[in-house]
Amino acid sequence: MTKIKSVKTKVYQWKGKTVPPQSNFCTNASDLLYEKGDNMGSFRFHEWLTCEIETDDGLVGIGNSALAPQVVKKTIDHYLTPLILNEDPFDYAYLWEKMYRRTLAWGRKGVGMTAISAVDIAIWDLLGKLTNKPVFKLLGGRTKEKIPVYASKLYSQPIEDLKKEAQSYVDQGFKMFKMRFGWGPKDGPDGVKKNLELVEAVREVVGYDTDLMLECYMGWNLEYTKHMLPKLIKFQPKWLEEPVIADDIHGYAELNNMNMIPISGGEHEFSLFGFRQLLDLKAVSYIQYDTNRVGGITAAQKINALAEAYQVPVIPHAGQMHNYHLTMANLNCPFSEFFPVHDVEIGNELFYYIFEGDPEPKNGFIDLDENTPGLGINLSNKYEKDFQIIE
Repeated sequence: MTKIKSVKTKVYQWKGKTVPPQSNFCTNASDLLYEKGDNMGSFRFHEWLTCEIETDDGLVGIGNSALAPQVVKKTIDHYLTPLILNEDPFDYAYLWEKMYRRTLAWGRKGVGMTAISAVDIAIWDLLGKLTNKPVFKLLGGRTKEKIPVYASKLYSQPIEDLKKEAQSYVDQGFKMFKMRFGWGPKDGPDGVKKNLELVEAVREVVGYDTDLMLECYMGWNLEYTKHMLPKLIKFQPKWLEEPVIADDIHGYAELNNMNMIPISGGEHEFSLFGFRQLLDLKAVSYIQYDTNRVGGITAAQKINALAEAYQVPVIPHAGQMHNYHLTMANLNCPFSEFFPVHDVEIGNELFYYIFEGDPEPKNGFIDLDENTPGLGINLSNKYEKDFQIIE
């Protein structure tokens, strides 16, 4: 019987070139505070955690997480590793419950669940390598010929620059796009006008025979969103994402049940039970969990099944291989997010600097290799000199 021999975590701290923050770059939950300086500071993450799990026969599975990596590392090293050492990785359901229930008093959401996610993803990568199959084959197999992906960037910037960026994605063959707002409740009528100008500019470039998603990143509130919805309808958005903070479930429900624009969310929800609340209240029309936050692939599959019973589609947040495999294996995951490769800005880009093996989109689609076992990614040393690595 195969057994887990070791668990090794690393935190990659980016020390290379970064894109400096722009004014009104993207709304976020700190916008409502009186704050001087960079109000996106708490939402930039220039660190990433990797989790390598090795078996007694020498195979290594790789997991990862991007939220609070230094705290997550301590959680894995001190609390989770002793729970899984010398265990059979094929007992993944038992191992997940063991990690979840032994940390339940403090680990149900946030850092605790993020740590479980990194371990669980590594276990699934390991299972693929042990069986010589890609992870999506272990989850049910191919449900689509290729995965449609949407270009997810288009942060607030001068209008002509925004149009130029949008056109670059059109030229690459994308048919779906996501953009961000730059202004919120404290910016008054002038901010409302500027937000509408952003959406109008992108629609002018991409046209109306494409899907356009709008992102607030928790930077609005219920009152402001109710004011904005009627003004945004004419732009025919596919969804409005995270208009209020993640804990305002009843705010989500009120907005979604207005039936003006579909409301999406879940990037900052961390449990199966949390998603049941969202679904019971009809609070979201699209679920956007992130596999490396929500408990890993084991938990994500449970959420997928729950969402399918409610007929609410799931579009995992942030692309990345752990999310692509789930999208490929689930009919209720119709497409994926894709972050264009870019200089380090917010931090999502770090995935491409740490790992190699991610598929490149072609005409708005990606595919997964049937013959590559596990998740299909490996740690890269190409940019190692740009990181300080904490072991």
